[in-house]
Amino acid sequence: MSLAEAKAAARKAAFARRKAAHAAGGAGRAGHLSQVLAGYRGVPLAGYMPIRSEISPLPAMAEAAAHGPVAVPVIRGAGQPLDFHAWEPDAEMITGPFGAMVPADPVPVDPEILIVPLVAFTRAGARLGYGGGFYDRTLERLRQRHAVLAIGFAYAAQEADALPMEETDQPLDLIVTEQGVIEIR
Repeated sequence: MSLAEAKAAARKAAFARRKAAHAAGGAGRAGHLSQVLAGYRGVPLAGYMPIRSEISPLPAMAEAAAHGPVAVPVIRGAGQPLDFHAWEPDAEMITGPFGAMVPADPVPVDPEILIVPLVAFTRAGARLGYGGGFYDRTLERLRQRHAVLAIGFAYAAQEADALPMEETDQPLDLIVTEQGVIEIR
């Protein structure tokens, strides 16, 4: 099996686990994320606008926005790192490239903390995304400029024992789920 085939198989299995976890519902899914972010009040951070069955960081982002700049990713184009534009809970949003919602008023933010969406993760900090490489390129670019804390945010059901990885795949620094915080070992 090629690396691409292995990643496709891992994504398919992880999407099924994520869909089931999302359907199970429940309140307070971002509670642990809020607790982690409380230790970084005022530090510029970027979250994301959840799509499909992604776990929603919006409650934690709204809390953080009361203390400092919060941004969401904006896709510039295929093969490029993400940009980040300032977000507030009541910000006017429009449909951006690839269908993700983005702020109507594009004010750039340079985040030091990224809440990273994902399809699957391991306790060693490996992350399997959607295959576009946007977060890998973005984390690489940001880490060359300054310290960045990459927090993977996912349902606990998205954990995998192992994932097929490439040299260009950027590791996570911390993982937060609806069940708790996973320190990278």
